Amino acid sequence: MNSTATCDFCGKEITEVKKIFSSEVSHICDECISMCSKVLEKELIKDSKKEFQKGLSVPIKIKEHLDDYVIGQDEAKKILAVALYNHYKRIDKPIVKNIEIEKSNIMLIGPTGSGKTLLAKSLARIMDVPFAVADATALTEAGYVGEDVESILSRLLASADYDLEKAKRGIVYIDEIDKIANKSESETSGRDVSGEGVQQGLLKILEGADVYVPVKGSRKNSSAETVIFDTTHVLFICGGAFVGLREDDSVKKTKKAPKMGFLKKEDEEANKKPIEAKELISFGLIPEFIGRIPIIAELNKLSKEDLIRVLKEPKNAITKQYEILFELDGVELEFTEPALDKIAEIAVEKDVGARGLRGIIESIMLPLQYITPSEENLEKCIITKEYINKEKDVELIYNDNIAEESTKEILYKKIVN
Repeated sequence: MNSTATCDFCGKEITEVKKIFSSEVSHICDECISMCSKVLEKELIKDSKKEFQKGLSVPIKIKEHLDDYVIGQDEAKKILAVALYNHYKRIDKPIVKNIEIEKSNIMLIGPTGSGKTLLAKSLARIMDVPFAVADATALTEAGYVGEDVESILSRLLASADYDLEKAKRGIVYIDEIDKIANKSESETSGRDVSGEGVQQGLLKILEGADVYVPVKGSRKNSSAETVIFDTTHVLFICGGAFVGLREDDSVKKTKKAPKMGFLKKEDEEANKKPIEAKELISFGLIPEFIGRIPIIAELNKLSKEDLIRVLKEPKNAITKQYEILFELDGVELEFTEPALDKIAEIAVEKDVGARGLRGIIESIMLPLQYITPSEENLEKCIITKEYINKEKDVELIYNDNIAEESTKEILYKKIVN
């Protein structure tokens, strides 16, 4: 090697670098080789990202998809979009540069009807992966009457049509997770078979482990066929209302209500703070359980305005569903804005959230659904606020536009009676 050689890329001499590699006509130093290697590695990662992103969009697009199905909860959607994106990147490249990327499960905290289950279902819809819902209250410690923890994976396997490899990339939503918090000694006697024992049982599947899962039926059936289910790539989303999380019951009993019904400034500031792991531990979840669910997304209670949007904006909004049902009978259905406002107002008064909207509309629409299919020449049905308040008849329009008033009155009597 020529002792006076210089790098043709950076111009450094052999005395300025560790080594220069030479051919007959060119020279390159070790520093330039290292730089080129890094550039090439970045290009390879970019290429693999393009391949990986087939069917998976960037977090902004994921949130836009969630916006089509869930109203409000923008901050929670952002958290979920990033978590989902990172989770499936991890599945595609579990180890990069000898660094293992660990799984990050998600905790959704919010009142009933705020959209926790719908968010989880929408995430699964984005990825077109198997999705299973489990109720934590039905789970019990091994050896007791109730569902075993492994039954959650049985549901996921069933939703994947028993395709094990497909199921291993699925999403599981465990609802009512706050109900398995530790009960205090004063609240229970004997073993807490649906509390800490269940939390302990969930630890291994949350983190990622090989679990023997019954293909069909319960683990209690010794003759049931089982398969080894690796949960390493299963995304677990846990949800719960966690009523009273910010303050314990003793504080609630002694604390005086603020005057004029307004929250004190310090209370408002406390509610704005992100929920921390120590608060969940104080609530009754064991530290090991919380440690396996590092991402916490808090959902807000839906306002009346949010509920009105829930009624009409999502792709599968309940009013759109009823419009289709009536359309199949050849009748156009219309909800007036004051009617939607009244339905949302009833939901707020009953404190049932978005989930309760269906029950409210069902009670309003049931009499109409019973009578209108048998009505001839009925073209349009208009739901008004006055009809919901039982102040006026339902507005019906017939296709000949000259329907007898007596016919309308008879129909209304049938509906209200």
